[in-house]
This record gives sequence, structure tokens and C-alpha cells, in this order.
Amino acid sequence: MIDTARQLMVPAIDLDYFVLNEDRTVLERFEKMSGKHPVNILITGNQGCGKSSLVSQFASIYDRPMATFQVGLLSEAGEFFGQQRLKGGETFYKEFLFPKAIQTPGCVIHLEEINRSESPHALNELFSILSESRCIWIDELGFVQVAPRVIFFATMNEGDGFTGADTLDAALKDRFYRIHLEYLPLEVEKEVLIRKTGIDEIQAKQILNIIGRIRNNEKAELNISIRHSLMIAELVSLGSTLKEALIYGLQISRDALESLLLAVHVETSEHELKPGAGTYVPYLPDSQL
Repeated sequence: MIDTARQLMVPAIDLDYFVLNEDRTVLERFEKMSGKHPVNILITGNQGCGKSSLVSQFASIYDRPMATFQVGLLSEAGEFFGQQRLKGGETFYKEFLFPKAIQTPGCVIHLEEINRSESPHALNELFSILSESRCIWIDELGFVQVAPRVIFFATMNEGDGFTGADTLDAALKDRFYRIHLEYLPLEVEKEVLIRKTGIDEIQAKQILNIIGRIRNNEKAELNISIRHSLMIAELVSLGSTLKEALIYGLQISRDALESLLLAVHVETSEHELKPGAGTYVPYLPDSQL
């Protein structure tokens, strides 16, 4: 087997990433469990709520190399492992990173947007890879065995609003534990905005007062992710007015913004925030808490 430990890197830690305390605890259990038997974890939630970041943070905390694979790029079975290529009039088999990554002990394998492949047949190999046996026969590569302590994470958005996203095959979904992420409570999101962008508390409250009201108003028909709130906060930190930041961050016109603010009955000077349920904590190694 090719030594890929040097090719696959441990992601950098994000000192400002928050997670529900219960999720942090269960992830610690999954880490311990992976030393005994295979573990697969499915992370669901709205776009921009930190699904991919959670996978990266897990790999960083437990000092694991990580490889991310865009499932949406797959169109047929076998593409995880490699493809036949043509060079100098002759065909040859080009091995991809996936077989190398799954044979790297302790690697975190991130299957991004697992419900977005062009063809359901493109995921056929995953049934064997995610099973208890953790092995598969590939004609061009031979017998491929997943290395010890490898953890598979899959992330996906769910709902009619996501073009190209399908319902995940029930038999495939059955192979995963599931963590569902919600948007951070506004008080926690405020702390993230302050830490990551450098805005002050009043500015953060102004931004989130508006965003919180829009999220809670079904008639607004606008889904504002944490990614969007960070984009807005960063513009404010660089001198944009709040209205300008909302226009560019939410990709709407000035007239649409005015109508939206009227619809949710909010002025840009209000500072009220509502607390959320659950306890959120920084997701960091114990030594850094």
C-alpha cells in the first residue's frame, strides 16, 4: 500500500467553532467506538449551519488526517476508486485518492452532499465500504480493506429547496448514526460573529435582531444561514452600513430589503435577542477549553 499519511493532512483547528454540548459528548463516544468497530456518521441540517466544519473540527481535535470527496461529481459506479484513461493511444487505470484515503489508519473520510450524486448507482460501492466487513473487490486494484479507526462522515442538505438533492437510499442511510444540526441560538451566533469578524456587541445584536426575525417569519421566504450572517458581519467590520451589508450579503435589492424589513416589523436600530434552547460550547480539545 502507498504511504499516504504525508499526503493527507490534519485540518487546522477553528478556535471559534461552537457545537451543542450533547453533540460534543456523542462525538467523543464515536471516537472511542471507532477503536472497537466501524463507525459511520451522517450529519444533516440547513445549508450554512456548520456541517462540513463539524467534520473538519472533529478531525482536528483527534489529530486525524482528513479527505473530502464531492459525491455530486459522481455519475457512475466505480468513480470513487478510479477511472480508465487514455494516453498515447493506450488505456490505463487512474487510481484516485479514495482507495488510498480509506487505507490510511484513522483517516476521516468526508462524503460531502451524499444525496446529490448524478446517479444512484454511483454509490453502489459504499454499501460494502460502510458495512461491518469494510472491504471491497475492485478488479483493477484487487482486494481493498478499510484501515483501522477510519471514520466515514457524510453530510447532506434535506428538502425540496435543494436542486439535485435526492432522498438518501434507506439501506444506505441505515448504515449511519445521525447528528442533526440546527442554527446556533442567536446569543451564541453573536459570539461567533464577534470572534470571527471583530465587530462589537452592538453591531452583532443589530445584525442578528434582523436575521432572527426573518428566520422566524415564514412569509419572508428567505433562508439566512450562519454563513450569510458572517458575510454580513464581515462587511460591517470593514465599514459598510448595516443596510448595505444586508443587500450584498443576502443578494437582494434595496427595495426588496425595505419590504422585507417592513414584513418582519423590525428597525435596524433594535438590539433585542432571544435566547435559544440547549447549551452550546466551543468544540475544542479538552486542553484548550
